[in-house]
Amino acid sequence: MPMSETGPEPPRRLPPPKGADGPTDGGAGPTDGGAGPTDGGAGTASRPAPRIPIDRKRQPSGDEARERAMRAAVGVIAEKGAAALRMADIAERAGMSTGHILYHFGKKDRLLLEVLAWSQTDLWARFQEAADRAASPAEKLDLFVRFYLPRHRGDERYALWTQVLAQRHDEAGRRILTELLDGWDERLEAILREGRDLGHFADVDIPEFVVRAVAMLSGLSEDVMFGRSRWQHASPHAFALTALERELRPVGRG
Repeated sequence: MPMSETGPEPPRRLPPPKGADGPTDGGAGPTDGGAGPTDGGAGTASRPAPRIPIDRKRQPSGDEARERAMRAAVGVIAEKGAAALRMADIAERAGMSTGHILYHFGKKDRLLLEVLAWSQTDLWARFQEAADRAASPAEKLDLFVRFYLPRHRGDERYALWTQVLAQRHDEAGRRILTELLDGWDERLEAILREGRDLGHFADVDIPEFVVRAVAMLSGLSEDVMFGRSRWQHASPHAFALTALERELRPVGRG
C-alpha cells in the first residue's frame, strides 16, 4: 500500500520518557491537543464513550493498559481538543490512575504524536487484514477509500489527525508525521501496481495518480468532518471510488 502483503514498516514510536520505570500517581496538566484517514464511510456521529470506574487495586498492566490508554486518549482529544485536554481526562475515560497515564505518555508534548502513531498502526493492521481477504485489486481500492475517509462528522481518528497537523513539531515529530502520511501513499501505490500488473487497471503514472487521489480524498474528508450539506444525500465513498475507477479503467473496457 507492489507493496508487500504485509505493508510498509509501521511508523517508529516515540522513545519512552526518561526516568519512567513504572507508573506512579501524579497530577495532571493541560496538554496540546487531527486531518487524516480513518476507517469507514460517512454516517452518524457516535456517542461519547462511557467513563470506566477506577479500581486502583486492579490497574491494567502491559499491552492491555497501553491500548486502553490510547483508545481513551483518541476519544478525549477528539471531544475536548488540544488546548483543554488534561492527563486526568484520559485517566478518567480509561478507568486508570493519572500516574498510569503519565507513565504511558510521559508528558504532554509527546502525547498527540504517540497516540496518532498508535491509532494509525492499529488502523493499518485492520486494513491489511481486510485487504488480504479481498479477491481483486478493485476490492482493495474500495477498502482503501473506506478506511481513508471519515466514518461520520466528528470522526475521532480524523479529528486527531487535524489537531496533530495543526501543532508545531520538531524534526523528530515531522519525521514521524511524514512516515504516517507516506504510509497511506505506499499502500495506495501497492494496490495500483498490483492492478496494473494483472491488467485490471490502466497503466497510469502511479506517483502522480497517488498525489491527486489522496488530495481528493483529503478534500472529501474535510467536507465530511465539516458536515457539508452536499453529502447529506450522497456518498463521499461512492463519489471518490467512481472518480478513481473511471481513470483506472483499462482502454477498451466499458
